[in-house]
Amino acid sequence: MTDNNVFKLNKPEQNDPLHEVLREGARKMLAAAIESEVANFVERYGSIKTDEGQKAVVRNGYLPERTIQTGLGDIEIKVPKVRDRSGTGIKFNSSLIPPYLKRTKNIEEFLPWLYLRGVSTGDFTETLKHLLGPDAPGMSSATIGRLKQNWEQDYQNWTRRDLSGKRYVYVWADGIYSTVRMDDRLCLLVIIGSD
Repeated sequence: MTDNNVFKLNKPEQNDPLHEVLREGARKMLAAAIESEVANFVERYGSIKTDEGQKAVVRNGYLPERTIQTGLGDIEIKVPKVRDRSGTGIKFNSSLIPPYLKRTKNIEEFLPWLYLRGVSTGDFTETLKHLLGPDAPGMSSATIGRLKQNWEQDYQNWTRRDLSGKRYVYVWADGIYSTVRMDDRLCLLVIIGSD
């Protein structure tokens, strides 16, 4: 029998040339922006000299390569290091890639949405593998549990904020029914004010 009815399922993260071009372009643009950022930083401190008359703040290689989760997939990036030879404690931290950034803001905002849509803590890893590719690291149940604690604290801070100084011209109120994560239908009261 010469007929072959087996077909290969292409994984978009591996076989989509446009996606790869976009991800590589994003990596190059990010690397160029960080290089510009560090060059400006070193230039700003260019007037500081050591006792020997050399520049005190200089480039000093790169930190180890890091992987950042983005909407385009994982992007590997190296952040430059700066050395302060004057001993005054001048330190470079990229505003684009802060020291402990693991995923971009759109990914961070996506996780609560998944949770609110009813994806259980144990299913996050599998769901994110389908959305972000097979190498979606750092999304264990424990990680999601920690994120849920942060979301709860954000919610508590939000509910306790002071609105006494606000004056509103219009106030709209409505109820939204949802069955997400609840056995019974609950009504969420939504109030929107325009000042």
